[in-house]
Amino acid sequence: MSLEELTSKYIYSAEKVLNELQLAKGRATVTEAQINNILGYVRAYLEDAKYYKAQKKLETSLTSIAYCEGLLDALRLLGVVKFEWPTSTEREKSF
Repeated sequence: MSLEELTSKYIYSAEKVLNELQLAKGRATVTEAQINNILGYVRAYLEDAKYYKAQKKLETSLTSIAYCEGLLDALRLLGVVKFEWPTSTEREKSF
């Protein structure tokens, strides 16, 4: 699958979900177990990204790390984790 096809697939899926999603009724709470479950997905996506990068499947690696970052941002926006993304200077030093 080409990068363009992959991108189109994810855009279609996101648009479909946004058009069909419904807000859950009542107050939502997030338990520590649920947070840890999501963090398990975060770690799995990170490992997938590293694996696919090593396999030179960069499109798949990029997709995996984007999922990882999206989940981390969602957890932060919910106020259930605290962190700061590295600055561009910090990232440059890591190469």
